[in-house]
Amino acid sequence: MIDLHHPDLSIRRQCELVGLNRATFYWEPAGESEQNLALMRLIDGQFTRTPFYGYRRMTVYLRKQEGQEVNSKRVARLMRKMGLYAVYPPLGTSVAAPEHPKYPYLLRGLEITRPNQVWSSDITYVPLPRGFVYLVAVIDWYSRFVLAWQLSNTLDGAFCLDALEQALAHGKPEIFNTDQGAQFTAHAFTGALKAADIRISMDGRGRAFDTIFVERLWRTVKYEDLYLRDYSTVPALTRGLEAYFRFYNHERYHQSLDYVVPAAVHFAVKEPELGTS
Repeated sequence: MIDLHHPDLSIRRQCELVGLNRATFYWEPAGESEQNLALMRLIDGQFTRTPFYGYRRMTVYLRKQEGQEVNSKRVARLMRKMGLYAVYPPLGTSVAAPEHPKYPYLLRGLEITRPNQVWSSDITYVPLPRGFVYLVAVIDWYSRFVLAWQLSNTLDGAFCLDALEQALAHGKPEIFNTDQGAQFTAHAFTGALKAADIRISMDGRGRAFDTIFVERLWRTVKYEDLYLRDYSTVPALTRGLEAYFRFYNHERYHQSLDYVVPAAVHFAVKEPELGTS
């Protein structure tokens, strides 16, 4: 938690200790009109439930179930701004940059058997009362451990690179998988992976389920934290996510991991049996 009036630690030092870029502490969320922000909240909630909805189905949903007088052109624009795309074909966030090189998909038929074999990264939209921000995370496929995360009020690639560098400070994977978005195909991002001797894997267009573990993470974070807490400011959101990801990694039991927490799987730590201390 950042204390503006801490007697001994400057805001810069506090940000360093919690791994927060000082600029992030001060910047405002990206803005839209109040009406569009309300629509974007509805879109985000429905898309989290039905990630196969493109802008046409989303328009029908908003009209018939939410009573919103909205046309498909407006919905498409808002979904692009939010970085949401249906599982077929991609609509927006991770819009490819033609000048950036693409890399082959390396995970087809690959058995994931150990931590740090495959890491993955993705971006999601986070609503706030007076705007919105974007959240990127790096996750280990085998353990589901969240290695790093960052917030940004723009979709430029700097915050994705920050998250990658934060994750690489603690180890490295054999393969790093992303979609073909401009943030991940940028020379700075792929160059950092190459410099660390990490093989680069990228999903083919329309293969949204290749990032299924990150998509499940987003659904979990939103239902268990963001939608319940309804953070009002970026600093409050940052503190909340810091607490939630700590809980997610070290306390939340995962059914897919045979009810073991991600940290225990990732670091091969034996958990105490029930009834023991």
